Amino acid sequence: MGVKKVIEDFKSFAIKGNMIDMAVGIIIGGAFGKIITSLVNDVIMPPLGVLIGGVNFTDLKITLKAAEGEMAAVTLNYGNFLQVCFDFLIIAFSIFCFVRLLSKLKNKKEQEQAPAAPPAPSKEEVLLSEIRDILKEQNKK
Repeated sequence: MGVKKVIEDFKSFAIKGNMIDMAVGIIIGGAFGKIITSLVNDVIMPPLGVLIGGVNFTDLKITLKAAEGEMAAVTLNYGNFLQVCFDFLIIAFSIFCFVRLLSKLKNKKEQEQAPAAPPAPSKEEVLLSEIRDILKEQNKK
């Protein structure tokens, strides 16, 4: 594969609308992540901390080795991990709800655009069909 072919393929890939849509999605997703992180840290976790005795999740840690002199303590910050897990769950649930809403809207739009069923045959057409069927049977005999 030549260099020119690779460059042409890259140009066609980069110029496609899907690439731009993906870039916009990533940027919006990053901003959405910041909003959810703020929601969790500033709105959800403080009342939850009060309910469990005034504990701030990010402060929860286990000291593995105490500080000695200028050496800082070695800690296992499981509270921060819990905070990130809460962030993930809320972001995942929010995206799930958004995708579900889009899916419902898409299905509703497709149902509205679906062609209507053909109208039922009129009484005359039904009667003519019966006469036709009777004549076919008589011709077979």
